[in-house]
Amino acid sequence: MEQLKNKILAEGKVLSDTVLKVDSFLNHQIDPELMQEIGKEFAKRFEDAGITKILSIESSGIAPATMAGLYLGVPVIFARKRKSLTLTDDLYSANVYSFTKKETNEISVSKDFLKKDDVVFVIDDFLANGQAVHGLVDIIRQAEATLSGVGIVIEKGFQAGGAEIREQGIRVESLAIVDSLENGEVRFRDEEAGK
Repeated sequence: MEQLKNKILAEGKVLSDTVLKVDSFLNHQIDPELMQEIGKEFAKRFEDAGITKILSIESSGIAPATMAGLYLGVPVIFARKRKSLTLTDDLYSANVYSFTKKETNEISVSKDFLKKDDVVFVIDDFLANGQAVHGLVDIIRQAEATLSGVGIVIEKGFQAGGAEIREQGIRVESLAIVDSLENGEVRFRDEEAGK
């Protein structure tokens, strides 16, 4: 998606060979017009998948998931990283390790919102090592629902997560695949090569 790639090049900050900071438009401050286009693109790619729910994880996946939900006309559920007074019983849960934060979170989704007959589309902001996606897929399996595929805003193609998930036969659609962050420069994978 050229608009996203241009935004990454203009505003993304390469902090190391493995860390790309995009907090000016995706995961701290949100660019609503870009999120709208991202949602539209995900909806276009998965329009014939029979999706009944979108599942994301708090918090950075919520904006693109919500926009895709708007275009697909389906509800969006987000897995909570912390339990609250109102989210304590009848939960699907999975552990997710964050390499960025160096911590494990137990993510949870209420059983009220995910059912056996649901066809679920997973959306997240980044795919690096695949831990968040693995956790969300685990929750979908616990619910005995059907996974339609995974939509990723930015995939770090130089890390193992995307390849591992695709090797499981899961459809992964990434809007921008970063092949390298070496020497402070963002290099994208050719879109055809990334499929």
